[in-house]
Amino acid sequence: MSNISPNTIPNTGKFSWIKYLKDRPLWVDLALIAMAVACYFLFPYSLAFVTRVLIVMIFVLSLDLVLGYAGVATLGHAALFGTGAYAAGLFALHATASPILGLLVGACAASVVAFVSGLLLMRAHGLTVLMLSIAFAEVLQEISNQAGSITGGADGLAGFIMNPILGIFEFDFIGQTGFWYVLAVLIAVFIFLKMVVASPFGLAARGIHQSVVRMRAIGTGVYWKLVAIYTLSGAIAGIAGALSAQITELVSPEVFATSFSAEVVIMLILGGMGRLYGAIIGTALFMVVHHTAASVDPFNWLFVIGGLVLVVVFFVPAGLLALPAEIKRRMGRPT
Repeated sequence: MSNISPNTIPNTGKFSWIKYLKDRPLWVDLALIAMAVACYFLFPYSLAFVTRVLIVMIFVLSLDLVLGYAGVATLGHAALFGTGAYAAGLFALHATASPILGLLVGACAASVVAFVSGLLLMRAHGLTVLMLSIAFAEVLQEISNQAGSITGGADGLAGFIMNPILGIFEFDFIGQTGFWYVLAVLIAVFIFLKMVVASPFGLAARGIHQSVVRMRAIGTGVYWKLVAIYTLSGAIAGIAGALSAQITELVSPEVFATSFSAEVVIMLILGGMGRLYGAIIGTALFMVVHHTAASVDPFNWLFVIGGLVLVVVFFVPAGLLALPAEIKRRMGRPT
């Protein structure tokens, strides 16, 4: 991850998100949006898969906030995704099937769970955090299995049908409405996170990642800052989980699986941690390779993923987002 630079944001006067965004080049963002829109026309019969990719991108962005920017390693982030999914599903089943309200409920529920668990997790370090995060996700998965009268148990939560978005756009069998809905949420989340990581709050997170001692020396409340970061990350993960529940109209205990948490960590490593674009690139690459390899060989597709990870770790350790700089470095040119 790159060091904090005085050029990252203006350091004189009052910080302005609007000024920051105006000073940033937008061609990369527009290119990514154009590629997503192109997928709608190029793969009209694979919209369910493309929509799933977009949902997971939101989830990986939430992990990037914790792991990439704050440097907190976790293998139980699926706990927050699953909480958002079940909260949105139960809300649609017992209250109202409004998609927008469901997103808010999923975000709130996951942020509460993140805050409560974060009070414990953010006091631990290293391997302890990994173990505690896995344990927490396993506990939630077991609760979802045992509370069958509420969650549907091992069969999952089903039986809810989402209302039209804003009362106008109905979900269709092909998945066209779901695609645009998820894409709009992804863009909103991405813009929001760009503002967050560019703000003093985001710079504090990167400062904690680089040197906890230094941040404490300048008066930063490291513990509560980490809890706040983890809570915000939980809200974003909850939005991703809520979207998953709304699009598939089904929630199973597998949303809490540790393997799912491990996969999103790999996605983030592939793209590059501590840079939001890395989360987008890594997710797209992993899921496309996974989908293609699994369709060719359903039993040995992990060999392909493992080989891809090894290539990236050995040759581009900073992630694929750093590939151009790495090529220039190996060619002896200044980056």
